[in-house]
Amino acid sequence: MQQQFIRTTSVNNVQQKTYSVNSLPCWKRPQKHTNSDTRSPHVFSNGTDITSALNHHKRQRLEENSVKASEIFQVNRENLSEIDEPKYPCERAVCSTPGSTLNPLLSLEHPCYGLPATFVKNLSALGISTIYPWQSSCLLGRGLLNGEKNLVYTAPTGGGKSLVADVLMLKRIIDDRTKKAILVLPYVALVQEKLKWLRRVVEGVKRISDSASQPSLQLSQRRKRHVSDSIRVVGFFGGSKTRVTWSDVDVAVCTIEKANSLVNTAIEQCTINDLGVVVLDELHMIDDEHRGYLMELMATKLLCLQRNVQIIGMSATLSNAQLLAKWLDAKFYLSQYKPVPIKEYLAYDHTIYHVSTSSSFFQTTSQLNSTQSLPASKPIRMIRPSDYKKLKDPLSNAVVSLAAETVKAGYGVLIFCGGRQACQSTALLVTEAMPGRRDITQVILDRRNDVLSDLRSLPIGLDEILGKTIIQGVAFHHAGMTIEERAIVAEAYDKGVISVVVATCSLAAGINLPARRVILQGARMGRDLIGPAMLRQMRGRAGRKGKDEFGESYLCCKKADLEEVVQLIETDLPSVQSSLTPEKRGIKRALLEVITIRLATHMDAIQDYVQRTLLFHTMDRDALNKMVTSTMNDLIESDLVSLTSTGSYEATLLSQAIIASSLTPEDGIFLHGELQRALQAFVMDGDMHIFYTFTPLQGILAADINWPIFRREMEALDESGLRVLRFVDVNPAFVNKMANSAKALPEGNAEEIQVARTYRRFYTAFQLRDLCNEVPIHVVARRFEVPRGLVQTLAQTCEGFAAGMILFCDRMGWGMLKAALEHMSDRLQAGARADLLELAQIPFVKSRTARVFWEHGMKSLSIVAEADPKDLVPMLLLAQPKKLMTDHEAEAKYHGKLLVKAEIIVASASRLWEQQQRLDIEEDM
Repeated sequence: MQQQFIRTTSVNNVQQKTYSVNSLPCWKRPQKHTNSDTRSPHVFSNGTDITSALNHHKRQRLEENSVKASEIFQVNRENLSEIDEPKYPCERAVCSTPGSTLNPLLSLEHPCYGLPATFVKNLSALGISTIYPWQSSCLLGRGLLNGEKNLVYTAPTGGGKSLVADVLMLKRIIDDRTKKAILVLPYVALVQEKLKWLRRVVEGVKRISDSASQPSLQLSQRRKRHVSDSIRVVGFFGGSKTRVTWSDVDVAVCTIEKANSLVNTAIEQCTINDLGVVVLDELHMIDDEHRGYLMELMATKLLCLQRNVQIIGMSATLSNAQLLAKWLDAKFYLSQYKPVPIKEYLAYDHTIYHVSTSSSFFQTTSQLNSTQSLPASKPIRMIRPSDYKKLKDPLSNAVVSLAAETVKAGYGVLIFCGGRQACQSTALLVTEAMPGRRDITQVILDRRNDVLSDLRSLPIGLDEILGKTIIQGVAFHHAGMTIEERAIVAEAYDKGVISVVVATCSLAAGINLPARRVILQGARMGRDLIGPAMLRQMRGRAGRKGKDEFGESYLCCKKADLEEVVQLIETDLPSVQSSLTPEKRGIKRALLEVITIRLATHMDAIQDYVQRTLLFHTMDRDALNKMVTSTMNDLIESDLVSLTSTGSYEATLLSQAIIASSLTPEDGIFLHGELQRALQAFVMDGDMHIFYTFTPLQGILAADINWPIFRREMEALDESGLRVLRFVDVNPAFVNKMANSAKALPEGNAEEIQVARTYRRFYTAFQLRDLCNEVPIHVVARRFEVPRGLVQTLAQTCEGFAAGMILFCDRMGWGMLKAALEHMSDRLQAGARADLLELAQIPFVKSRTARVFWEHGMKSLSIVAEADPKDLVPMLLLAQPKKLMTDHEAEAKYHGKLLVKAEIIVASASRLWEQQQRLDIEEDM
């Protein structure tokens, strides 16, 4: 008889045993009463739901610290032993700034400033009740308050330099109703921040009426809008939706490019006499050959005009400000005052060293990095090595421990990282070391949930990582985020809802977000070491006036970087130089501009212009004359300038188009060639040719091409798209070759650079196509594997470039091409197809949202204007990218945010509809 064997596994053994298991504390699922004694395999013998219990414990683990920040302790500097002292530095700085009671000149109400009471009151409401002694001394310099003298000054970051320029600028236009002001800032984020500030400052302020200086007839002819004496502040930047013109503005807050364009327009239209003051913020950028050099062009043109335009330049990082003051024929003022003292430290290998000066920092790091036997610098504090694997690296351990210590003491902290990925990973790591939710008050939790609701209500939805970090009081801030995301994070931090912001180095030069403690996670931006100016700006963010007694800056670095950090700290700020030198090619655009706007049409006038440049103060005269002669010959050979029989220079039609569209001569010639080809055989049965035309020639195209994605999109093109591909000389075989290799796009010579530009523009055109076809930003970002913020920046940059292309075609007389570009420009701004352009005028109704409205019957302004906001909430929900599971309270807050947005939509639609009706009536009359 054959013996039968039954295989018994460990699973069988476990199932056959009986276990006595204590119930876990959790919600008990109601039992279903059945006649069977069999229980669900997911329920304990006492009826407790296993899944519910596991979820409960998972939530508990998430609420507790995943890692624990290491302790930082004081040390005895004699024997380096631990001593029992407060864990967080508690020194108090002695206030050295006298109040207005001791010095009446520190109050802007003093008659010597001549400021309206409403203006002073607005500043006081914004937290500025008194000024610093250096600000008073600077403002009272001879000829400054009345606009007779120019000014160049420098002061540390956070030292109050912006207020001086604001007072001088606004006083000039308040005192003289015929004058306008231009405030120049390098970044769009700064323009937007300054707009909000200035509008609050001038709210309710009336301009002084002076019938003697401004006859009523002249006022009615030149400035019909000014029935009231209020001050209108308008922003001009790439991608802005403003439709106002130069004549409608009192204060124009501009990016560098827009400011230069406004000055050119005012000169051409003979309205430059309306300009009273120009403020150049971040004046050190004047030696930037890509953008900043336009500051020199703008200031030089104003100096040539001699029209009593006051020029004010300021920076925190100018090493040769006296040279710039000499160039601008300006008063020079230098301040080293810091309202909040900043203590500087070096964190290295679990130790913290005090660094009072660059010299002592140099000695400290040199001794740490030296192989010789030198008397070691003694640390003041030490960080315990961590037992957690994630914090084994001394650099990460230092950053997390210093951040956690700051938050525990009740202060805010900024952490600067070298890249976007580093920001997000550091934010997650710091989040794990933050106090658990049991240690956070309900008020703070509610406010953080409000921030999450704000982010969820955005068209792109809530970022997954921010969803994890914000509830713990941590967020990140970098260019890969959209403008709306960054604004919400910045506001939450400024209000104290968020305690830690991890940012890229660019934040230091962007919006003003000071902190009690600034932590630098290394000194690199990507692979490159940051410059001395950027380092000073980052460290200058430490200390918040009115909130902190002092600020702290911690530079955390690895041993491998010590030598380069030493060199960085010891490096003086570089001298600001002109960007009109031959190697930077700025002189060609400078001369083309002054000839085109007819500021200089003879060689004598051109020489006079050149003598008023910054370059004239630094370059050998003979070399300068040769360069000017060579540049003029080059302009003539390029058919940009012609020499008449009388010896004067005239701009050609092409040069007028180039200057009107704010292009460089090189880019203008390239674009002219491409558009001429397009006129011969423009592909009109599709959109790709126009999208290709709208892609910028510089800037955003510096990003690398993802060749497999390029191939995927190319293979999906229809016949129309393939004809465009061939027309612009994109070779499918070359794309396929690059997709199958890991080689970089060759750019070794001028011909290869032009070819690379074509491929980059066509790759960018794929993204523009999707954006105009109602594909949301976050979907485009995922499809092309780029950060969503860069996709948004691309769209805004292309909007500005498209406006330039339309002007280019208009000046060249290409009416049909201009009309085609204008239609597609409207689609680009709306992010939608042609049938949604009317709806897309409404705020918050763009792209996917506009399509959802259309599909639900909201097809016109009038219908939306008559809608009940509550009826729009379900449509806004449908337009959201993803639906995250939240508790009932959070969901209610989220719906509340959408309802507020719906109310704004209805109110805006009603206003737009009324405007449209008025225009129709006026046309009928």
